[in-house]
Amino acid sequence: MSYLDILHQYWGYPDFRGIQKDIIESIGSGKDTLGLMPTGGGKSITFQVPALAQEGVCLVITPLIALMKDQVDHLRQQGITAAAIYSGMRHDDIVSTLDNCSFGGIKLLYISPERIGSDLFQTKLRHIKVSFITVDEAHCISQWGYDFRPSYLQIENIRKLVPDAPILALTATATPDVVDDIQDRLGFKEKNVFRMSFERRNLAYVVRQTEDKDAEMVHILQSLPKTAIVYCRSRKRTKEIAKMLTEHGISATWYHAGLEPGVKDQRQNDWQTDKIRVMVATNAFGMGIDKPNVRVVIHIDCPSSLEAYFQEAGRAGRDGNKAYAVLLYNGNDRRTLQKRIEDTFPPKDYIQTVYEHLAYFYQIGVGSGYGCIFEFPIDKFCNTFKHFPIRVNAALTILQRAGYIDYELNPDTKARVRFLLNRDELYRLDSLSDKEDNIVTALLRNYGGLFSDNGYIDESYLGQEAGLDRNQTYMILTNLSKKRIINFIPRKNIPLISYTQDRIDGVDVVLSKEVYENRKEEFIKRINSVINYAQNERVCRSRQLLSYFGENKSTDCGQCDVCLSHTKEDDTNEKEQIRKQLLTLLEDGHKHAITEIRQLNDDWDLVQQVMREMILEEEILLDGSFLLLP
Repeated sequence: MSYLDILHQYWGYPDFRGIQKDIIESIGSGKDTLGLMPTGGGKSITFQVPALAQEGVCLVITPLIALMKDQVDHLRQQGITAAAIYSGMRHDDIVSTLDNCSFGGIKLLYISPERIGSDLFQTKLRHIKVSFITVDEAHCISQWGYDFRPSYLQIENIRKLVPDAPILALTATATPDVVDDIQDRLGFKEKNVFRMSFERRNLAYVVRQTEDKDAEMVHILQSLPKTAIVYCRSRKRTKEIAKMLTEHGISATWYHAGLEPGVKDQRQNDWQTDKIRVMVATNAFGMGIDKPNVRVVIHIDCPSSLEAYFQEAGRAGRDGNKAYAVLLYNGNDRRTLQKRIEDTFPPKDYIQTVYEHLAYFYQIGVGSGYGCIFEFPIDKFCNTFKHFPIRVNAALTILQRAGYIDYELNPDTKARVRFLLNRDELYRLDSLSDKEDNIVTALLRNYGGLFSDNGYIDESYLGQEAGLDRNQTYMILTNLSKKRIINFIPRKNIPLISYTQDRIDGVDVVLSKEVYENRKEEFIKRINSVINYAQNERVCRSRQLLSYFGENKSTDCGQCDVCLSHTKEDDTNEKEQIRKQLLTLLEDGHKHAITEIRQLNDDWDLVQQVMREMILEEEILLDGSFLLLP
């Protein structure tokens, strides 16, 4: 079956779009391939179609758990065998899924980068026929990229286990340097890049200089009463801004990484289904979200890179209709952006001090600690040693990059349950509601050993077995715990720290040029790029962004704030020219017919506008269908 036949049969599209076919033919012929496609460019087709055309399993590595679940569901609805492996799954389910891949029962296996490093996965992979490996969000493997993730470095080891499988790397945001780095890190046999234009012709980029950002944001949202996203950098601010918008009659909610999973799901669903109009969020919101009718994305705070801005702004107007990306900016933003440099790369002696304080906090002696894992309550640590959380977080990130610790900021630790009653007493609990009874039954049916010890559970799977959503499951488990029927330890979002080598004295911590100076220099460049973009009122906004990503465009977009200001200047100059022509024509003191005036300029609408303004100012008089001087 040809690629086009597969596209017709499973997706019903008449033909491929843009560079989809080029990428498909390249990976289909066994070549390592990098595809640069902006958000909404149809990335998934480029690996799903060739996966169905080849023998074996297509391995899809992606950090977006919500996206992989959504894509697996859609593929299954189309009759395509797909599965996913991610944090929080039961061990038995992971084994079963991998065995199914070995027996040829799966065509596409989605997996998070954190899971590919496990011994279980790597052992099973040796028995799986892999057609090719797809690396989504491939910029995450580049240490020069804006969103580097250490877990992506494991992909190099996976390549060695299946050396004959080519790699398809996909990203929507990569500068020319990052494009080269992605191919080097993934071990491309030869350079092979397909680029789709990053231009979004329906998206108007606007930088609004304002001292009162809140008032400007309210004005924009009231002027454009459609679906919107507002991005800010502080979790606390998301709640404050959402409440302020609600007080102004604008339906809004807030979203950040610290919310409970059930709350996140509910708020995202309310916004997706248009029950809520505006989502106020940190950058934790949006990855994998495909809502086509977002009409405006507002950044009330500046992001730290144009890569992040382009990706977040690009969530507007995916339906192809006119949309706006607005960055609110004032003099304070420049200082705030420059302060982020020091916050993200604190002095080396400060990083050494944090390393030393970490050892005091956990009472780790010199020469010990290797392999030890600890929960990291950052607020308690900062209170104990008089640090600021932002700088501590940055110091730990750099220590991780240097190889001294592993710092997992958002671990997906599982919930745990233990029954406090013995098995015989459970059947005498006739006071349980139907939903509570369903949860107890699901626990007994799916998990063993819960009467003797705390056992790990998957709340999503448990809810599915009991016919409930994740939020309901969480509430029922909490209620059962209050009734002393079970001991329920909820899933935690608390960071984890593990020592990847024995502790040394803080003064002996070495931060190499590659780990510190080089990366700091790259970060400074990204910060300066954001400042330059916000302050450059001479060059078309779209052209500025395209140039940053290595795409040179000679024509202006004609719809950003810079282009519109140029148009306004041009109109002003042309109007002044028409005014002078009218006065010169009427200097002879005679009446001149409107038909004669029409010959002055091809733009009759503009001529009429100038005439009306001059009549109002009494520079000229209108007598029937004739003009004359007063």
